[in-house]
Amino acid sequence: MSFLIFLFLPLLSVALQVKNLVTFGDSYTDIVNVGDGGTAWPVYAAGYADLTLYPFARSGATCSNNITFRPFPSIFESQLPLYFAEKHNGSIKVNPTETLYTQWIGTNDVGVYSLLTGSNDASLVDVVGCMVNWVRVLYEDGARNFLVQNMVPLNKVILYAPDSYPNRYFNGARNTSEWSVFMRELVLSGNSLSRAMLQALVPEVPGAHIGIFDSHGLFQDIYDNPAEYLNGTAPLNITGAVVSCVYTEGGGSSVCTTAEGTDRDSFLWYDELHPSEQADRIVARNIGSVARGEDNRWTTWIS
Repeated sequence: MSFLIFLFLPLLSVALQVKNLVTFGDSYTDIVNVGDGGTAWPVYAAGYADLTLYPFARSGATCSNNITFRPFPSIFESQLPLYFAEKHNGSIKVNPTETLYTQWIGTNDVGVYSLLTGSNDASLVDVVGCMVNWVRVLYEDGARNFLVQNMVPLNKVILYAPDSYPNRYFNGARNTSEWSVFMRELVLSGNSLSRAMLQALVPEVPGAHIGIFDSHGLFQDIYDNPAEYLNGTAPLNITGAVVSCVYTEGGGSSVCTTAEGTDRDSFLWYDELHPSEQADRIVARNIGSVARGEDNRWTTWIS
């Protein structure tokens, strides 16, 4: 006799109607030191969904400098303390039931000078555990609506592509094919692990709504079907960048090319590491729809 065992996960529909957007993360989300060379996605999302934006993401950040150290304001050592200080001294006032908290982190945690190059003793488990702990810490302070944005296919960005070249983010010698394969595994494993750990967290946070925004799936779809997303006046480009700078290997000189005007909206990437402004508009439209309580192709609610 044989048995078939099926595991069913609940298909949840969470009808959020939020008024506030609180963002944490790195240069993919920072509205001051903007990674896309234009306007960051949270500004667009707040406009699309008529939200009050409270931006705490900072360029260069990792989840925790105690895990993957970088000399930038990390989520746990800088961004969360600043949020708590401003909330508790009355500088910002948010109703937890009317506020969506987002986190988009990981690019610096798994990248150069971190997990990819073995620059510290951390593991992927440590990094993902930190990402998930962000939910727990905010929940204990009263937050209830969470959207965790997973990592994009970083093996597709120029820095980690098989045919990468020396650039502003890394101009030393390296095996680009090996980097690309390793980065793909780090991202896929990290995204799967974060989903599993978030699902395991659900019983600890009753009343919380936790959504996973599939940035990886969205960016892979843009890569595979650029004509459905990119609308610039130059030929559509998913492998180049709006601003591309080829450095002399090991040196400081560079040769740069820059797309101008509406040609910029033909690119998936702004530079060798960051999404373009057009890609960020797409992210913003989707997260704006989540904030309006609409069903969204790239969002899965696990609680």
